[in-house]
Amino acid sequence: MARPARPDLAAMMVPLGRSLIAAELPILQSHDLKMWAYIVLLELREEPTRTQAALAQAIGADKTRIIGVLDELAERGLIRRTPDPQDRRARLLAITPAGKRLRDAVQRDIQANEERLLARLAPADRRGFLRGLQFLAELPPEEIAG
Repeated sequence: MARPARPDLAAMMVPLGRSLIAAELPILQSHDLKMWAYIVLLELREEPTRTQAALAQAIGADKTRIIGVLDELAERGLIRRTPDPQDRRARLLAITPAGKRLRDAVQRDIQANEERLLARLAPADRRGFLRGLQFLAELPPEEIAG
């Protein structure tokens, strides 16, 4: 049996993902932010408010473990947690202006570093890579699993 013409997607993406995460860590540390906190701030970009449980599900975090991250972000004034008027047991989350500024600064620094890597690709390859990656990243998990 002939060997496939290319490695499996996960075999290529997982090592790349690990390297990208390792490259982000010093940037996050320079902004005094942990990875999960950054993920929360990025997710709150799309929805102005959502419950803690919905946020945890959206980012793939255990809802009980994310509470410490949310506590720290709230203490730093980066997010607001308010009781849900529909369900007083639930908390609605909103990113604050300070949270938006920090999130945007971190993302700018991370993407500046990514530009160095992407510059190794020819412009057409770069556009195609980013377009394809974004398309695949937006697929629902059940579509990827088949």
